[in-house]
Amino acid sequence: RSATTQLLSQLQSMKPRQGQAAARNNRSNRSTMTASASRQSPSASTRKHPLDGRYSYLAISYHQSLPHVTVVSLNRPKKRNAINSQMWNEIGDAFRTLGTTGDGCRCVLLTGSGKGFCGGIDITDEKFFSGIVGNADDDNSDTSSSRDGARKSIAFLPQILKMQAAFTALEECPVPVVAAIHGACVGAGIDLTCCADVRVCSPDAKFSIREVRLGLAADVGTLQRFPKLVGFGSRMRELCLTGDDFGAEEAHSIGFVSRVSKTSTYSDLINVANDICERISQNSPVAVTVTKASLNYSRDHTVAEGLGHVALQNSSALMSEDLTKAFMMSGGAADVQFAPMQAHSRL
Repeated sequence: RSATTQLLSQLQSMKPRQGQAAARNNRSNRSTMTASASRQSPSASTRKHPLDGRYSYLAISYHQSLPHVTVVSLNRPKKRNAINSQMWNEIGDAFRTLGTTGDGCRCVLLTGSGKGFCGGIDITDEKFFSGIVGNADDDNSDTSSSRDGARKSIAFLPQILKMQAAFTALEECPVPVVAAIHGACVGAGIDLTCCADVRVCSPDAKFSIREVRLGLAADVGTLQRFPKLVGFGSRMRELCLTGDDFGAEEAHSIGFVSRVSKTSTYSDLINVANDICERISQNSPVAVTVTKASLNYSRDHTVAEGLGHVALQNSSALMSEDLTKAFMMSGGAADVQFAPMQAHSRL
């Protein structure tokens, strides 16, 4: 067997249990809720998005009842939405496009189909590990070049950077991303949701920064973003260093999620997420875009630098007609509509 196959066998023998399955009751508590509350097909009754046909492992649709919300579902339910290399690339491509096409999208709802949100990286996909162990069947495998650690690491680095960039696309998406998490959310699932702007979960959600138990440090964002979300305290380090599970209650208490649905029914979770998406999408898209950009910039810069950044942003954003319209809406005007954002220009 190749070295890659041997490594995969070792990893599979260590594969963690993915947590309890979420409850199967899908009856919506409100008739206006979108069919994204369907466990197996989150977009079953919604309008298909033009991007939907582009991807094999993402289901993308327009929200049925919220016209400015786009629904993105991780769609490998039989694999607990474990992310393989193709799905990884699809996530990056989708979120680099969403919010930039002028279709009126003001918020993205990110969900997982099936029994859990995300079971982590798909360790059966050899593409993730071929850069580490090489290919024993390669005719050049015995050359000094293929055995040299420095050359192998230089060749492997672009893969890690590309994987990081795919998840960072959520952070750089111009519209907010709201993640609705149920069941297992481990490893790469944590990396992914750390990039969302808002996270909510069901009471049965189980989280784990699992990478350390598989023999590696998390390298696509958790160790950089998670501490800035929950603080650089002892408990954060314990979770990262042990790979232990933590549940919905703790995720809420440390600030990783902002809300926990009252029940474990998927529809209840989606109702909570829909409420947040609706209230975001009712605001000026210019104001929301600038707010997200300022929050992200200020997280990584000094207060003075953040103030300079938002001053520059608002020196143009405050020229928008949205300012007047927002004042009219706050005064009770019901017929005011914000104009859609223009499609981003491209070469």
